[in-house]
Amino acid sequence: MSLSCEPIGARIEGGPHQPGRLGAADWLSLAAAPTFIVMALLTAVLGGGPLYMLCSAAEHTSPLGGMIPMYLLMSAFHSLPWLKLISCQRNGTRRA
Repeated sequence: MSLSCEPIGARIEGGPHQPGRLGAADWLSLAAAPTFIVMALLTAVLGGGPLYMLCSAAEHTSPLGGMIPMYLLMSAFHSLPWLKLISCQRNGTRRA
């Protein structure tokens, strides 16, 4: 994966990307991390349902098991587009 400041849509050959604008692929990559954060918060607030209670009652369960840590890890793994966006804006690089 390239760490350049150009949008994902600009790297797709023959894609209908307009310079200076984010395409659908860019918006999808930016939507992943916040979506997983919201899912982790909803799971923490609303609970995981009846199967979650069954699994959490089992002996020798890992403290990293369950849906909340999984959603947080997925959010961390999908944070690269946000880090690239922030880095490009701090450096004054235009997304073209």
